[in-house]
Amino acid sequence: MFDVLKSKTKKRLVAAYANDAHTIGAVSGAVDKGIVDATLVGDEATIRKVCAEHKIDPGKFKIVQEADEMKATEKAVELIRNGEGDLLMKGLVTSDKYMKAILNKEKGIMSSPNAILSHVTVIESPNYHKLLIVSDVAIIPAPDLKQKIAMTNYIITTAHALGIENPKVALNAATEQMSPGMQACIDAAIISKMADRGQIKGAIVDGPLAMDVCVDKESCEIKKLKSPVGGDADCILFPNIEAGNVFFKTITKLGGGELGAVVFGAKVPCVLTSRGDSEMTKLYSIALAATLAK
Repeated sequence: MFDVLKSKTKKRLVAAYANDAHTIGAVSGAVDKGIVDATLVGDEATIRKVCAEHKIDPGKFKIVQEADEMKATEKAVELIRNGEGDLLMKGLVTSDKYMKAILNKEKGIMSSPNAILSHVTVIESPNYHKLLIVSDVAIIPAPDLKQKIAMTNYIITTAHALGIENPKVALNAATEQMSPGMQACIDAAIISKMADRGQIKGAIVDGPLAMDVCVDKESCEIKKLKSPVGGDADCILFPNIEAGNVFFKTITKLGGGELGAVVFGAKVPCVLTSRGDSEMTKLYSIALAATLAK
């Protein structure tokens, strides 16, 4: 995945409550690869202890002391708000506290008052012939049409950043048939038509498409489906968080996939991985955020 995750310039990373080995190890790897310069906000004694245990030189980081989880996260966000970082990363802090700091109306880092926060994941699967860019598997439980339009634009932006000039975007539903009783089908049809009319630019968009016809050409042939996206999707927009979350956990835990993920809608890309995610997942996520950062 590193072959396509390439930032033209080194970026400045700020990690919130970076007290754990996976976060420190991933940031260390990103520094070693020349992707970022890094600031770790957290308990300095803990950070130095982790570095010693894993033979990491703490001198490669700037360490900002703050032992309290919420205050460390707020401090990391403050550094971003003051222009001292190009991307934010979640450390050992819980997701709700991380998001609370980002969303704070007075001290947060939302790109605008009406911005929509959404999670975009890039997946490398040994069972698919190219990268898959998907949304949303972590933040928006049941996106409405407005949110889905924003999410579609986010995955298109990600595809462009990865060098895919005209990505194929599949709008996922339980069926490729137009079912008026299924909101996912209605939303997919509307977004597809918007793309046809140039209201969504920079991609080939089609839907509704069931999962099999999103990624499998033989399924398209069997079902006699004619779609410019079918069987060859670069991007998949899921109808809800259940569909997206089950997909990405299945493809990684059972299918051997690797991933990187970021949150859109803030002033900078924000890395939001699970505290239990692997060091490699966090490293890929840093590289993705750096690629997207301005």
